[in-house]
Amino acid sequence: MHDSEKLTNLERPPGPLWTAHKQKRAVQTRQDLIHAARAIFARDGFEQARIEDIAAHAGKTRGAFYANFEDKEDVFFAIFEEDLLRDQERVQPRLRAAATTDQRIDAVTDDLLTLLRDRQRTLLSLEFKMYAIRHPHKQNRLAELHAQMLQRSCTEKVDRLVPELADLSVEEKRRRTAEISAMLDGAALSLLFDRSSLGEEQLRRYLRLTVCDALRSRKETDGCA
Repeated sequence: MHDSEKLTNLERPPGPLWTAHKQKRAVQTRQDLIHAARAIFARDGFEQARIEDIAAHAGKTRGAFYANFEDKEDVFFAIFEEDLLRDQERVQPRLRAAATTDQRIDAVTDDLLTLLRDRQRTLLSLEFKMYAIRHPHKQNRLAELHAQMLQRSCTEKVDRLVPELADLSVEEKRRRTAEISAMLDGAALSLLFDRSSLGEEQLRRYLRLTVCDALRSRKETDGCA
């Protein structure tokens, strides 16, 4: 055994500590790859982005990428899931403090405005959807995976924090979520193309109407403004 190998073995922490160290490094590698994928997808577009470039941007190898993700679609869903968790952490305190439906509508509306100000994120979402549209054989599968991840990540917390939705069927929740998503996509596309196309107050009003419709019963939405 070489001296360097002996030194490595001597310096290596005991079993559980070494395992924890490896796990920490693995988590950091995955985070580095996700961060790199965000940058490369935004720079090159989802379809043109290369796995080699993602790995290089993270300072990793192709092998490291494939040890964590199956393909570009897989890393996009990791980005999507990470963003959902961050969204929940950001809006949950205000939703917990909201005592009325109107206060919850305002909290969700403000959060959607925050999302629309994140140029990289909105661009990534639109890029991925265009990729799915350009590949019809993948479109249904990717749309369903997207919906499943949204439902899995959000349903439990939304039911607890937004009681107006708790008793709705899964299909009705998905339909109402799709309404908000469609509004966001349209607004994001307009703003990315021409930032002056929608004023802040105009955009807030449109978003609030959409959120109001999603959180209230059909009878109540007549009074939304």
